[in-house]
Amino acid sequence: MSAHDLNFTKVAKVSDIPAGKMKAVKIGDKDILVANVGGVFYAIADHCTHEGGKLSMGTLEGGVVTCPLHGSRFDVRTGKSVSGSKFLFFRSKVGDVPSYEVKVVGDDVMVFQRSIWGM
Repeated sequence: MSAHDLNFTKVAKVSDIPAGKMKAVKIGDKDILVANVGGVFYAIADHCTHEGGKLSMGTLEGGVVTCPLHGSRFDVRTGKSVSGSKFLFFRSKVGDVPSYEVKVVGDDVMVFQRSIWGM
């Protein structure tokens, strides 16, 4: 087992997050959203960069989650902003959210958490 493997934390069972669904998890002090897109798991920060809305309370369509507060949209596969918040006919620009490496070991969904040593 490598030092890299030691930095993965079990966050759910595969069966806890069916395809097309999301789950909010916490690793240390980080709120993380884990999404199942077509049987592949992805993890991003569970906060919108516009006003901090919980993305896990939003909707997931394909690989894109929409913030429940003002409609900012993020690709759960990369954390990249797809579109900003909506106000009347305008959309503001919002920053990307951090993404995290995910792996499945047996029936466990594991998310990579960087150690205090930066590994």
